[in-house]
Amino acid sequence: MTQFFAAQQQVNDWIKTSGIRYFNEMTNLSNLMEETGELASLMGRVYGEQSFKKGKAPECPKSAIADELTDVLFIVLCLANQMDVDLDEAFKVNMSKKTNRDGTRHLCNEKLKPREINAETADEQ
Repeated sequence: MTQFFAAQQQVNDWIKTSGIRYFNEMTNLSNLMEETGELASLMGRVYGEQSFKKGKAPECPKSAIADELTDVLFIVLCLANQMDVDLDEAFKVNMSKKTNRDGTRHLCNEKLKPREINAETADEQ
């Protein structure tokens, strides 16, 4: 069902034709942290309580978030390729693990149930 293989191949083809070679794994890990920080900064301003500096707000926040997410994904795909990880298989195994471990856990979590809105809490919304 997943199609990570095609994405991994596309990244590998790009690296071979345009990127010359992969950065080493530690450099890519550092780049992943950098891109994750850029995503976090953007999310904190779009969905959190931080504000953008004057003139720094993106024209389209959704597009800016999509761009940062794909920057993160690109580096994850690079790392998977470098370490010969089949993400289709890894994802299948991971989803099975999550389903077996957490299949009903979240259904029973009181914190995840919808909250009732009453007059007192409606003012806070």
